Amino acid sequence: MPDGSALSACPAAADRLTLTSAPGAPTAAPRRTDFVLRPFLERSDAIAAWQMANTLGPLALLWWAALWSIDHRPWLLPPVLLLQVLFMARCFSLMHDCGHGSLFRGRRANRWAGFVFGIVAGIPQLPWSRGHAFHHRHNGDWEKYQGPSALISTEAFAGLSPGSRRMYRWLRHPLMLFPGGFFYLVIKPRLQLLLGAVDLVAASIRRTPASSPQRSRHWHSPAEGRDLALNTLAVVAVWLLMGWQVGIGRFWIVYAPLMTMAAALFICVFFVQHNFPGSYAHRTEGWSSMAGVVDGTSDLDLPPLLHWFTADIGCHAMHHLCDAIPNYRLRAAHDRNAALLTGVRRLRLGDIAGCFDYILWDPDAASLTTIAVQPPA
Repeated sequence: MPDGSALSACPAAADRLTLTSAPGAPTAAPRRTDFVLRPFLERSDAIAAWQMANTLGPLALLWWAALWSIDHRPWLLPPVLLLQVLFMARCFSLMHDCGHGSLFRGRRANRWAGFVFGIVAGIPQLPWSRGHAFHHRHNGDWEKYQGPSALISTEAFAGLSPGSRRMYRWLRHPLMLFPGGFFYLVIKPRLQLLLGAVDLVAASIRRTPASSPQRSRHWHSPAEGRDLALNTLAVVAVWLLMGWQVGIGRFWIVYAPLMTMAAALFICVFFVQHNFPGSYAHRTEGWSSMAGVVDGTSDLDLPPLLHWFTADIGCHAMHHLCDAIPNYRLRAAHDRNAALLTGVRRLRLGDIAGCFDYILWDPDAASLTTIAVQPPA
């Protein structure tokens, strides 16, 4: 049975708002207490361990296949890389579950598994998960959380110069997912550690209280600072070991495109689950957490195989409603409560490209909008 901590992650808030599913047809959105959640909160160490094995094992074999193909069948490298990217997506999704404490039963097991997945994904799991938890607490409140692309309001955009407007749009173009993804996984964590270390050394020289790790601008607590340092040490050790074993060039021929494409996929999936036509984007005053679930979150209608690789994160409204539900029970929870989720926007693969047009927040309309509807500077 689920423990109390799991159940407490699904608050029984009784906020109810009025939605309009069709012109002139107001409907009452469900309360959290209307949903059946308890049967889906039970976590299984056996299932979690099997998920780790059926993800990390094939990924290791694909690494061997990629390196073999470089020397013997170069034409095999692209399809092998594609499979590696999909398994990396699954690694990231399972790391995400660990951060919510929902993959394994115990906190320590989730922490260690998350750390391992963080090494594979190149990103420190603890800082990432705590930032992600902030997103969950404030989804739809665009004064507090502006999404992975740091979107600005229509008023702020109107005040930009033409050149700044072009730069804003260019930086949020879908093609920027690739260089941005490489920076996000490979460079940013190492850069954060370096800059944080410089801060601590400078504070130590000045002999101020800022010599504590929690005072760095680049992490929020000593635990996050330690996780960032340990993750970076482990990741760099893997780079050096693999470079020594298989050759630096052969390693990076695989690693660089793998991390670039995997990160682009992570960010794309996260982006479209909250940036889409009509997405709820409210000011802090009057914000509703249930509106963030129903109107500020989309569900992804993907082919079954892609649902497996993403650990059913396409059932995203249910995940936001109760992030203590493990991924292996998320689909069942979604199906059991489907009648209460009819107001959630469902996106198919063909809808994803259009979501990248919604990169401005309109506070007056309480939704996201496109640059195309903005007046010229």
